[in-house]
Amino acid sequence: MILQALKEYYDRKAADPESGIAPPGWERKAIPFLLVITKDGKFVNFQDTREAYENKLLAKVFLVPSLGEKKGNGIKSNLFWENLEYALGIPVVSEKRNPDPERVVEQHAAFKQRISQLQGECTALTAVKSFLVKINVAEIQRDPLWQEVYELNQSILFAISGYGPITDDSEIKALIHSDMKSSPRSKACCLVTGESDEIVSLEPPVKGIRGAPPTGACLVGFQKNSGYDSFGKEQGGNAPIGKTASFSYTTALNHLLKDSAQRIQVGDATTVFWSEKKTLFESDALFFFSEPFKDNPDQNTEAVKALYSSIWNGTYIISDDDTRFYILGLSPNSARVSVRFWHVGTVKEIGQRLQQHIDDLSIVCGKDDRSLPLRKLLRSIAAQEEDKNIPPNLAGDTMRSILEGLPYPETLLQATVRRIKAEQAKKDNKSGKSLPNVSYPRAALIKACINRKTRYKNPNIKEELKMSLDPTNTKIGYRLGRLFATLEKIQTEASPGLNATIRDKFYGAASSTPATVFGNLMRLSNHHLSKLEKEKTGLFKVRKKLLGEIIDGVESKISFPPHLNLEDQGRFAIGYYHQTQDFYTKKENK
Repeated sequence: MILQALKEYYDRKAADPESGIAPPGWERKAIPFLLVITKDGKFVNFQDTREAYENKLLAKVFLVPSLGEKKGNGIKSNLFWENLEYALGIPVVSEKRNPDPERVVEQHAAFKQRISQLQGECTALTAVKSFLVKINVAEIQRDPLWQEVYELNQSILFAISGYGPITDDSEIKALIHSDMKSSPRSKACCLVTGESDEIVSLEPPVKGIRGAPPTGACLVGFQKNSGYDSFGKEQGGNAPIGKTASFSYTTALNHLLKDSAQRIQVGDATTVFWSEKKTLFESDALFFFSEPFKDNPDQNTEAVKALYSSIWNGTYIISDDDTRFYILGLSPNSARVSVRFWHVGTVKEIGQRLQQHIDDLSIVCGKDDRSLPLRKLLRSIAAQEEDKNIPPNLAGDTMRSILEGLPYPETLLQATVRRIKAEQAKKDNKSGKSLPNVSYPRAALIKACINRKTRYKNPNIKEELKMSLDPTNTKIGYRLGRLFATLEKIQTEASPGLNATIRDKFYGAASSTPATVFGNLMRLSNHHLSKLEKEKTGLFKVRKKLLGEIIDGVESKISFPPHLNLEDQGRFAIGYYHQTQDFYTKKENK
């Protein structure tokens, strides 16, 4: 199903001349240098195609003939473009590599043989053949760019002086297309298309997956003598995929992976998504999961807000769209690609589930804290908020919960509660001020986890935890969280400018084993209230009344419990967050 869907996507994009996807048998390749020759095959110079971009030199991308499969450890040459060892037969020696001279000779022979396989003649082809008959290495090495070409050791592409890259020549293109139609190998039934086609031994590499080798990895592959061979077959013969289908799905996947608006990173899973046919949702889905673009974050933030608003108010038209929508998560596994998750639904289904995800996350926040893409949520529960510290399985499991409308993984709630406790005394490195341990993303995650689990068990309950402060919520964890926030507020109002509050010292114990600390905290609060009564009588009355209301809701039931389970620890965090937010909310009656 994955391969068929990718091939269909390629066919759709290939039919659109503005899509930029490579046509069958071709690929778009960044090539830093052109090797320019005359019509009679004499060397002219090297031409640098690179341009400066963000303190880096980026090579120009050219449309060149595709090899159609991965090279592997064998000797296989591209047509008209290759590295120095293939194209010129010059060994590239460095501290990290010392190539076998005999192998370099074989590589260069393969390059010349591949060119000689073209049936027909034209001026450009004759020029390249003449150049390759007797390469003047000394002349080439005198070129001003030679040292850079040699040290970089990347692909070079032949070009004809005054005419440009050889692969742009119309006669050369005609010869290449004619060569593609020839079928020197035997054919078999392709598992993807069901049609008779030449079977590939090694599929073209998939590039752009974080953590995979820079040379690419295989989505489908069989290592020789690895125990998976059967009936005398090896490599691609074990799962016969035609050359056309293999090219199509790998080209489509590489197109999605390369600087695409349909590519995001979810933990260790590089994730791409696309629809069966062109839809608005295909491009807009990026905003649900990714963070604002670095080059223009303000514009992206407004786009995200507009998109969220349109879904919340029902103006985003997805209700009747039954177009299939695909989401594929991939992670590296040595030289292969592992499928972390694969989800197929309709635009209508995915849109509704994303809308529910947004609703579940909705919680009171500051005016600049509205956007909560998935990556931001996951980073909020990772140490130092770094991607590399996101538990690998958690990202995929969370994505699956969102897309399938299932309860969020229990490990997500565990990780969030654990991170809140770990950062109860965290300070800003520059200012030294306390940072909120129950931050907006973490509070949103906890609310979403608890509400979705509650609703899954009992569909009649829409939500247990509200978006903002809920004085009617009598759950012990929620009440204790409110109480803790109130005690902290009283402390800071009685003694402004404290470097550390009760949160820094007691949050972890208060949220997990309340009976061990709340007695002492209440006695300490009496001291703070006495100070408030003397200095700020009006504020004292407000806080005393609030404290009484919260305590009545706790002690009238079970007093301070010796232990809170995971969900109650989550409720504690939400109660603390809600009450803290409420303190800083301007109200007419406050």
